[in-house]
Amino acid sequence: MPDGTSVFDDDVPGVAHLDPDLLSALRRAAGDAAVDGVTFVVDSGWRSRDYQERLLQEAVAKYGSEEEASRWVATPDTSAHVSGDAVDIGPAGAARWLSEHGAAYGLCQIYKNESWHYELRADAAAAGCPAMYDDPTRDPRMR
Repeated sequence: MPDGTSVFDDDVPGVAHLDPDLLSALRRAAGDAAVDGVTFVVDSGWRSRDYQERLLQEAVAKYGSEEEASRWVATPDTSAHVSGDAVDIGPAGAARWLSEHGAAYGLCQIYKNESWHYELRADAAAAGCPAMYDDPTRDPRMR
């Protein structure tokens, strides 16, 4: 992902291949955040299966085991990034803005250990975001 990529950069595959509903929600939120002086940067969006596998292998090397790496990086078969259903937002102020306001757009932080990782939960605007998992190893979708 090029540095400074915004949710409006349709020429960047990591943005262009996001789920259209997720992207729409992100763009609405980014517009409102801008009024508050907050700029969203897409640190990671859609990922190819090959890139996800490379990230996983790098995490295994860093953390020493697949079990420990799975707290931070999903497999290509389970990653919401590969399906275009997840986005990592930075900088910290933007992620903080989303943690406070994201539910109104259906944008929810999913994992307690990843304050930057957001997914669309369409019913969050009415019901609020679901409880977060401690990390991806607690998420039943990762099994």
